[in-house]
Amino acid sequence: MKQNIATIVQNALSEVVASVGCELYDVEYAKKQNGMNLTLFIVCKDRIVTIDDCERVHKAVDPVLDELNPTGDTPYILNVSSLGLDRPIKSDKDFAWNIGKQVDVKLFENVCGKKEFEARIDSFDGKIVTFDIGGEKIEVPKTLVARCKLHLQF
Repeated sequence: MKQNIATIVQNALSEVVASVGCELYDVEYAKKQNGMNLTLFIVCKDRIVTIDDCERVHKAVDPVLDELNPTGDTPYILNVSSLGLDRPIKSDKDFAWNIGKQVDVKLFENVCGKKEFEARIDSFDGKIVTFDIGGEKIEVPKTLVARCKLHLQF
């Protein structure tokens, strides 16, 4: 049931979120300390998500959710959040979304003599991630990527 609610909400709100300049990346419906929470995770393609973005999305989706009533009158808390800069890049969608971005990578085994490195995601075809390490391109099966996160430089 929880998964169905998340899927229903994802399908119903994708266009609404897009209409305010963001993308609905994921939906989570889960019990937290304060009760049931419906959390919308949003991204903005060319910039970091701001609190104003979260507020705009919240205001845009609230009336749609009231009408949709995905939980069948079960109360929930609506949250709108960014994914966070330090989240792991795991799914096919994550890799595709982050093409062109600098990442820190750790592999399960050496590929081209490298097991940990900083690189730019050059391409992803669903199975192979091509990383660019200072002009040297290495192809890595996604299954060999143990950890991949955006490279944060302060």
